[in-house]
Amino acid sequence: MSPHRTLSTAARVLRQLRHDPRATALMLLVPAVMITLLRFVFDTAPGQVSGSGGGGGGGAGPSPFDAVGASLLGIFPLVTMFLVTSIATLRERTGGTLERLLAMPLGKAELIGGYALAFSLLALIQAALTTALAVWLLGLDVMGSPWLLLLVALLDALLGTALGLFVSAFAASEFQAVQFMPVVIFPQLLLCGLFTPRATMQPVLEAISTVLPMSYAVDAMNEIRTHTEITATFVRSTSIVAAAALLVLCLGAATLRRRTP
Repeated sequence: MSPHRTLSTAARVLRQLRHDPRATALMLLVPAVMITLLRFVFDTAPGQVSGSGGGGGGGAGPSPFDAVGASLLGIFPLVTMFLVTSIATLRERTGGTLERLLAMPLGKAELIGGYALAFSLLALIQAALTTALAVWLLGLDVMGSPWLLLLVALLDALLGTALGLFVSAFAASEFQAVQFMPVVIFPQLLLCGLFTPRATMQPVLEAISTVLPMSYAVDAMNEIRTHTEITATFVRSTSIVAAAALLVLCLGAATLRRRTP
């Protein structure tokens, strides 16, 4: 695997995205808009939102925004990166770009690595923007470090990128790529523990949730929300999310095809 070819691929992807303002807006701005909308949905007093810290107000326990905001801070980047990456990669294939690239001395691992690197950079910007907005402007109150929130949001975005690269190999059109979202994302969203604790689910559903990476992303965010220091559960959860992203990237390289049939 050549670092030079991987970096060249990443630079080419970034140049293309620079000329696609809609995709850039979807990746960078939509999660910030959604977390802002969520803040005001849970804001029962219109004048309550302040520009700093303490998002609960009143001291009667965590506000609804504090209870779910941290989890959604990881879920929103995963969903948006999944959509953008799957569609962008499929567009490269249907346009014949992948076929031309793979006819050159460029390995599949280098190609996937370049895509992952480019989208990872955007994921970092997205995660930093959304985390800063939630914590310092919208008043998301967590006991742990905001830098840990940024770390988990970044890992979730990378997982969304990996899933998008993987499923794009099985789609024949952009519409089909979007159709994978109910299959890949929605079950994880319902079973991740956001709506109800996983321990209270039916045994079958709880067992399914234990193999879904989004469950561990939510667990990691909850650990940051309720603990001042790094816990063993946080380390285990983030390690599983990172391992899942790496595994899916490897699967994406293995299933990469030159063109869409």
